Amino acid sequence: MKEVTVQKQSGMGAIPLEDRVAFRVWAPHADAVSVIGSFNDWTGGGGEMESEGNGSWYTEVEGAKGGDEYKFRIINGDQTLDRIDPYARQVTNSVGNGVIYDSEFDWGDDNFEMPPWNEITIYEMHLGTFFRRDGDKPGGFDDAIERLDHLRHLGVNVLQLMPTAEFAGDISWGYNPAHLFAIESAYGGPDAFKRFVKAAHERGFAVIMDVVYNHFGPSDLDLWQFDGWSENGKGGIYFYNDHRSSTPWGDTRPDYGRGEVRQFIHDNAMMWIEDFRVDGLRYDMTLYIRSIDGSAELPDGWGLTQWINRTIHERKPSALTIAEDLQNNDFLTKPEFEGGAGFSTQWDSEFVHPVREVLTQIDDAHRSMPVVCGAIQHRYNVDAFERVIYTESHDEVANGKARVPAEIAPEDQENYHAQKRSALGAGLVFTVPGIPMVFQGQEFLEGDWFQDTEELDWEKRDRLDGIVRLYADLIRLRLNREGMTAGLTGQSVQITHCNDHDKVVAFLRSRDGGPGDDVIVVAHFANCTRKNYQIGFPCEGRWKLRFSSDSSFYSPEFCDIESSDCDAVAGEYDSLPASSPVHLGPYDLLIYSQDR
Repeated sequence: MKEVTVQKQSGMGAIPLEDRVAFRVWAPHADAVSVIGSFNDWTGGGGEMESEGNGSWYTEVEGAKGGDEYKFRIINGDQTLDRIDPYARQVTNSVGNGVIYDSEFDWGDDNFEMPPWNEITIYEMHLGTFFRRDGDKPGGFDDAIERLDHLRHLGVNVLQLMPTAEFAGDISWGYNPAHLFAIESAYGGPDAFKRFVKAAHERGFAVIMDVVYNHFGPSDLDLWQFDGWSENGKGGIYFYNDHRSSTPWGDTRPDYGRGEVRQFIHDNAMMWIEDFRVDGLRYDMTLYIRSIDGSAELPDGWGLTQWINRTIHERKPSALTIAEDLQNNDFLTKPEFEGGAGFSTQWDSEFVHPVREVLTQIDDAHRSMPVVCGAIQHRYNVDAFERVIYTESHDEVANGKARVPAEIAPEDQENYHAQKRSALGAGLVFTVPGIPMVFQGQEFLEGDWFQDTEELDWEKRDRLDGIVRLYADLIRLRLNREGMTAGLTGQSVQITHCNDHDKVVAFLRSRDGGPGDDVIVVAHFANCTRKNYQIGFPCEGRWKLRFSSDSSFYSPEFCDIESSDCDAVAGEYDSLPASSPVHLGPYDLLIYSQDR
């Protein structure tokens, strides 16, 4: 073994220094390890590594530099294994070589601050299909930058990226991570990702990264039996080697109880936050981190999420951590001192599933207003913003389910019913308490189901520009851009009207209360017109109609019954001190507030 006499560098993987590169790898069952690469003709000469006595091996190689390719050669008995560095920040491809990555990057004056959590709207996007110049290849970070002006016009301010860690092949949803620390080469690699984050921040967007810690792989996975050891024919040092390994994606659950694996995942989370300056993480299906199968609990997994969330919020208090768990579990977003996992918020199955069910019913008679009211009022613990609400996500528009317009009208996804009821659903997303989210293309009625091989149909954006305006207007009101709808950023919601016979729901949103704050939302779930329909208001006086989803401004398909401002008069109605008649178009959503 090579004798190392210099002061060792801290950290794992390849660590570029002035005239050499330090390497460290964890391989506790190896008899010998060397680093091979383009700097030593892949022979290992001069790259012999020294055991540090704790399962890790270390060396420094003079002449190695950023951009050089490398692997670790591991000897275990009669096995010779050439492995990509688990901590590699860049790879040539998922079955290629690691690349020594020089992390220097000009961030300029980037000092972006995440908006307050009650003033954000999320846009979930898939880099490979969001925008591409070449129809045969996935899009990448530089391509996506070209479409950021569309998103700025739309008004969203948080971009949530489906996973971009290196996955098998060039085309994928991203939920099959082969190399957790490497940025997907087909998308442009680490520097392209930094350019994307910098460009997003310059335009006022926060960036949230989707991370997959409930399983690794399962294919192109050099972590599998990494140093040649395993038990029961399973995954070796990075994985459980007993029944706890089982996931819906193979026997690929990381060993959350092993210190080195916990550190590996923790380091990965910190890489996104600190090195790539993302503004939060969305954890894929935490149910399979905290449990084996949804019932048998994994305390080690729960403790790992607590540790990562605690560190993130200590180092970057504004960061948003999101759990996809979908089990209606308050403890995901409880603080750690109450036994919770410490997530900022979580995807809310108690909104998306009932609301989609109501919207996609064929017969108006089967639309349940009590179900809608339950979805409006649901929350985790006491904070309305501990839930992310949506009608479309990558999961809700694939795997046997289509986008809302396609579920409503499979044969004609731009017809009257598809437009009207999807717009009604969007109105709820942006007026109900919670953090609103839309999925890419939802704003111009992208149809069918999500596929990682199909680019967004940008021609629809131009053809259905009125629907884009509808979303933009809803987002503008949700974020109180004009100072007249502050209640939509508040915690409070009061269901004031729930008429299952006429299919009308009304609710009051408020932050501090009063003019410019109190907001009345009226949602009509029937395909008819109702004029002079009486609704309660929190005070008398002039109430301005800020939005009607029935306006022909948004689509020539819409009825435009000319809803207008109203004058509420004193007299208790809907348990409120004033009321006024309003006009409701078919499948209409109205937003009223008073001038400040």
